Amino acid sequence: MARADIPEKPAAKARWLRLIPLTILVYIISFMDRTNIGFAFDGIEKSMHIPAAGAGLAGGIFFIGYLFLQIPGGHLAEHWSAKKFVGIMILVWGIMAVISGFVQSYDQLLTVRFLLGVAEGGIWPAILVMIGHWFPAEERAQAFGVWIINIPIASIITSPLSGWILSFSDWRTLFVIEGIFPFLIAAPLWWWLAADRPSDARWVSPEERDYIEAAIAEEQRNAPKAKGYRDVFKSATVWKLVLVYFLIQIGFYGLNLWMPTLIQTLTQRGFAAVGLIAALPYVAAGFGLWFNGWLADRSGRYAWHVFAAMLVASVSLVASVLVGHAFLGVSILLICLAMGGALAYDGPFWAAASTTMPAAVLGGALGLINALGNLGGFVGPYVGGYLQDASGGSFLSTAVFLAAMLLLAGLVMFSVKADRRVDRGGHRG
Repeated sequence: MARADIPEKPAAKARWLRLIPLTILVYIISFMDRTNIGFAFDGIEKSMHIPAAGAGLAGGIFFIGYLFLQIPGGHLAEHWSAKKFVGIMILVWGIMAVISGFVQSYDQLLTVRFLLGVAEGGIWPAILVMIGHWFPAEERAQAFGVWIINIPIASIITSPLSGWILSFSDWRTLFVIEGIFPFLIAAPLWWWLAADRPSDARWVSPEERDYIEAAIAEEQRNAPKAKGYRDVFKSATVWKLVLVYFLIQIGFYGLNLWMPTLIQTLTQRGFAAVGLIAALPYVAAGFGLWFNGWLADRSGRYAWHVFAAMLVASVSLVASVLVGHAFLGVSILLICLAMGGALAYDGPFWAAASTTMPAAVLGGALGLINALGNLGGFVGPYVGGYLQDASGGSFLSTAVFLAAMLLLAGLVMFSVKADRRVDRGGHRG
């Protein structure tokens, strides 16, 4: 089918109004159940009599489990059903999240957190597959960019909600209440609204369905001949991107999970106030995601925009701790800048990653980057806790470590040659 045979893009966009909000909602609840442990660290340390490093390990072990279903999840979504796979995993992760509130020992907590990671691990690639079935290439990057806004939205919701729950209860109640959300909200809406492909959905108009199917069929017809996944594992560029993503996740999740503790130390406030303050950095992160992605799309210089985000994050994080109590407002502002930078890399990074491999094996390459890179989410919280123990409770050494990882990620990114040529009008070349 020639390009001229593809129907004109219809005005109706049910996929934007139905699928994207749905995937955002599901991942918001998923992200909440993986990161709310940051508010539980203090209670876990006291009730289980473990050091900060032990609490950090409980937060980070999630990412060991997260590794297992990354590639299988994408494969099952493509060759079986993204709707069924994600629907089942929502229920499994909900069970693990609720059980987290009933564990009686530290070993049980580690086991359940690991299994929570396994359950959530396949959801990211499965949703990417579903988005690929619904959005032609000319819309796919935008669809992914809108979807990834779920991370700051989830954190804006999680912080005040978790702080409020802890103001009248304990960490166990926190896990149980937020662990119920998959059953009450995510699962019912997913099974009701999701569809694997336009041909499976009664709610999409014939015009919209014909346009999507024709456009994607042409993409597949013109796609490069499939290469073996051996090329993915042999690609030096892919392994550089794995390293960059690994270092970023060390910094991001180290900051994400320990930030409530840092804010509580700085403000000497209760968890209800801490939760409200902790939402502010994610407002900055949402703006950073949009603004840096917009600039990167205009310039095409992806590596520079990843580096700039990492530079802002690393400098701001260390400065926030050095300023400390002396100028509390300035310190909170710097934490906002740090989190804004720590997330603003996302658009330019994945845009760069998408140019490194043929389309036929791109999914596997992105799955490998995400799977191995997310192991940084294990290292950041654990080492952050260890450094606090070693320094007598000071957050400065933790901040320096996390900042160094972020800055190193930005520097390594310069070795990745994946910029896009842009003409004077800002169009893709």
